[in-house]
Formats: sequence, C-alpha cells, structure tokens
Amino acid sequence: MTTGADLLVDAFGRVQEAVHAAVSGLTVEALNARLDADANSIAWLVWHLTRVQDDHIAEVADVDQVYLRDGFAERFSLPLDQRAIGYGHTSDEVAAVRVEDPQLLLDYYDAVHRQTVNYVKGLTDTDFDRIVDRSWDPAVTLAVRLVSVVNDTMMHVGQAQFVRGVLDRRS
Repeated sequence: MTTGADLLVDAFGRVQEAVHAAVSGLTVEALNARLDADANSIAWLVWHLTRVQDDHIAEVADVDQVYLRDGFAERFSLPLDQRAIGYGHTSDEVAAVRVEDPQLLLDYYDAVHRQTVNYVKGLTDTDFDRIVDRSWDPAVTLAVRLVSVVNDTMMHVGQAQFVRGVLDRRS
C-alpha cells in the first residue's frame, strides 16, 4: 500500500531531479544570468526554492535549517540576512544572490533534500492532520504545508529550467 509519505518522497525526488537538470553543467555566467534587468537568475531561483524548502521543513520537523546548521550561509557568503529565504526580494536583492560555484548550489539542495526525505519517511498518514500554522483560515495542516512546498519548489525549478532553455538557445 502506498502511503502519503511514499507519495511525498516521490514528489520531492522529482524536484531534486529537476534541480539537477536545471543546474548541472552550467557555467557561473549562465547560473547568474538575468534575462532582463529585473528577471530572476537560475542561481536565485534554485537558492530561493531550496531556502523555502529548508525553512518550511525545519519548522514542521522542529529541527535546525540546513543552511544555518551546516555552514551553507557562510559558504554562500551572500550580503543578505542569513534567515532570508527570498520571499519578497527586490530586484537588487535578487541580484545579490550571486553563486560562484554551481556545485555549491547542488550540494545545498541535496542536503536539504536528505533532511526533507528523512523527515517525511518517518510520517504516518495520521500525522498529516496536525495543524502547523493557525495564522490562516482554515488553519494549515502538515499535509497542506508539505504539498505547498512541493508545489512551490516545482514551480520555481520549472522557471529555472525555462531560463536555462532560453540561455542554451542563445549560445
């Protein structure tokens, strides 16, 4: 029998595959390219989707964020608050997310993916009804939060793949 945890592990695995497809083999120039002055770069899109996943999973799992715990904030050395996840970033803040090593981005995503999968694998179907955020009406359950993370990350990685496609056609 397939459980909700099994489905989520599969979904997060698909995000991981898409992240690798979007980033692997890119030059630093392509990773940080913006299609216009206010567009999001692949670096920002993947950093942001990873920060959102890291932040949201850490919160519901009651663990530390990988970005802070494992030294990724220092390794990225971005001129932003270390707790920033990219939500509401201005064009200047998007530009500040410049990544000089595509592998660093993949290493960070993979570390977040491992933490996510380890957490999700331990869930039972009854866990999904737990309320994790009462600031919404209706209150947000764990199931809704996890599906929201999958949805958000997949949309952003799709945008990163689109940008990569445009850049690939230009070269």
